[in-house]
Amino acid sequence: MRKTLLTMICLVLFVFAISSVSAPTGTVRIDPTLPLMIGSPADFEVWVQGAGDPTFDPHILLVMTEECKLGLADDVVVTWDGGSLTILIDDFVEAGDKYVPMIGATNGARYTVASLKDHIGTEDPVFIAMGSILEGPLHNSPRAAFTVTINSTSPRMLVYVMGKMDAACDLFDTRVPPTIPGFVVPEVGTLLLTLAPLGAFGLYAFKRRRS
Repeated sequence: MRKTLLTMICLVLFVFAISSVSAPTGTVRIDPTLPLMIGSPADFEVWVQGAGDPTFDPHILLVMTEECKLGLADDVVVTWDGGSLTILIDDFVEAGDKYVPMIGATNGARYTVASLKDHIGTEDPVFIAMGSILEGPLHNSPRAAFTVTINSTSPRMLVYVMGKMDAACDLFDTRVPPTIPGFVVPEVGTLLLTLAPLGAFGLYAFKRRRS
């Protein structure tokens, strides 16, 4: 009995130790909160939910398809009240096949490349870039705001934000959850297909009102 109890205590301590090392201790949120297809430029709000107020050194993480990268006609620009960040076309590098970012983040704060590909809807390589945004740390309230502008012949990109729970920490240890990307910029054909059913429904409703 004592041996079983000791084993259970050791197991609980082991799980707690693993979770405290690999899992982010705070959660950054971004709005829009769903994998929503919207145009460019796109406005966002970002804040901290629950633990992690304040979260320091906020960085934007952009993930785009290969077609999007090849179709870039200009640099990607992020602007906010009092500042801006220009991400050069050549700053976007292939993500590989394991984790994003490759270095500079705890295990629990990294994204798997497989999940990013799943959210953006591609089996081809994805390209990423990061950069420091906003002035000062993130808080529960008020929310911070920024705008992303992308100019590509085949725009399709995810937006995430990462941060640090401790200003003196070298590693990012908190992030927007991987299942809640900021947005995907749709290709024109996809956007038209999305709007077509809404247009048909609107025409149907209009005819019913007239009849």
